[in-house]
Amino acid sequence: MSDLADKVLRGDVLATARLIRDLDDGIDGAIAELKVLYPQTGKAEVIGVTGAPGVGKSTLVSRMIENFRARGKKVGVIAVDPTSPFSGGAVLGDRIRMQNHFNDPGVFIRSMATRGHLGGLSSSAYEIIKVLDAFGSEVILVETVGVGQDEVEIAGAAQTTVVVLTPGMGDEIQNLKAGILEIADVLVVNKADREGAQVTVQGLRRLLEMGGFDRKGWHPPICLTVGTDGTGIPDLIKAVDQHREFWNRQKAQPGFEHKRREEDFLRILQGQAVNKLIVSLRRNGYLEEIVARITRGESDPYSESEKVLKLGDYARNE
Repeated sequence: MSDLADKVLRGDVLATARLIRDLDDGIDGAIAELKVLYPQTGKAEVIGVTGAPGVGKSTLVSRMIENFRARGKKVGVIAVDPTSPFSGGAVLGDRIRMQNHFNDPGVFIRSMATRGHLGGLSSSAYEIIKVLDAFGSEVILVETVGVGQDEVEIAGAAQTTVVVLTPGMGDEIQNLKAGILEIADVLVVNKADREGAQVTVQGLRRLLEMGGFDRKGWHPPICLTVGTDGTGIPDLIKAVDQHREFWNRQKAQPGFEHKRREEDFLRILQGQAVNKLIVSLRRNGYLEEIVARITRGESDPYSESEKVLKLGDYARNE
């Protein structure tokens, strides 16, 4: 077994931080470590927290950390931030977030940038979830970047997805049914001490009653919270616990785990295939040729993409 992977499995914080950094930076050899760790994953409870900017996700996550730590749970946190256009790193660093937990040895917090990846998650967030799982985190909280309805990727990474809204969104709720509302396992109306909280709750209930949300027997509860003072957090944790129990029952059904593993494999395959193809196109100079043809008006991106996929020769001509 690799020394680095062995240290991660033994709960070494520095080794875990190093591997996460290497995965995030695309360092050669990092995936080899992940291959060793993969059989030891699948034990952690992964909870996604998503919603539009300004709804108070970070404050809620901090409160959830407190609750899980009070139970003696080892907690890992991935806070995905927008990418800085200057440094390529996270705009909001983990020094700003969840400051009360930095000195707690039972909490591992990683702030990371999307680096242009769409869907609310960093391209390496899935791999980092695996690392924290192998590291021994019993609960992994993933807070997404906060770009609204595009944040549906979190549903594929988490067992429970918490969608956070705030009062005053009553007129916008009907628009959510085609977006992130459909992935919500638990709905939270945060900042519930503000005017309009009950109106927002009623709007959500009406929307859920309209149907169209295939939950296989699960009905997303609506929790009212005030993250700044902790109001409603026990109810939120209870709802998350109940969904975890529901998820475990679903997991026991024939074919459930097979489907999850299939999705995992296809995501990895897609990412590796695309990355390899892009690297090959750049290395062989084909990318410049293609873009030049498009720029001169001799072709278009769709036709060129079809040619690349049909020929399949670029990667072999390295």
